[in-house]
Amino acid sequence: MARSNLARSNRAILSIASLSFALTLTAPALAKECYAPDARSQERAFSRAVITEGGKTVWLGGQTGSPEKNFEGQARDIFAELDKTIKAVGGAGLQDMVTMTVFISDVRLGDRLTEIRKEIFKQCFPGSALITVTGFARPGLLIEIQGMAVIGGK
Repeated sequence: MARSNLARSNRAILSIASLSFALTLTAPALAKECYAPDARSQERAFSRAVITEGGKTVWLGGQTGSPEKNFEGQARDIFAELDKTIKAVGGAGLQDMVTMTVFISDVRLGDRLTEIRKEIFKQCFPGSALITVTGFARPGLLIEIQGMAVIGGK
């Protein structure tokens, strides 16, 4: 009798431990800490540094939108695709992005990009570089974004 109670107790403990471990795996922690101490980084929606520890690094290839759309439409399509890609590889979406390089065809589009980024990322912005280029691989493209995300970790 005592042996069967001990066996049931051990199974219960093992079940609870397994469930706790499974829940840890299915709910990845935010793997980044953003450092944006000054007004400029807040105004322009970027972090001076993003600190990560552990986790899985995901390098995101350059994304473009539809050349038939305007700048805002292209930018929003790109962020939606990046979000989908990060989720497809096990992440939480754009909140896992730690850095991005943004290429635009017209320097005057930078302010609109900043507004869109503020809306999408809210406060913990990825590190970012904004580069103006003279052209893209396809006519009609106005913006391209590549980046890096960190999934899980501390």
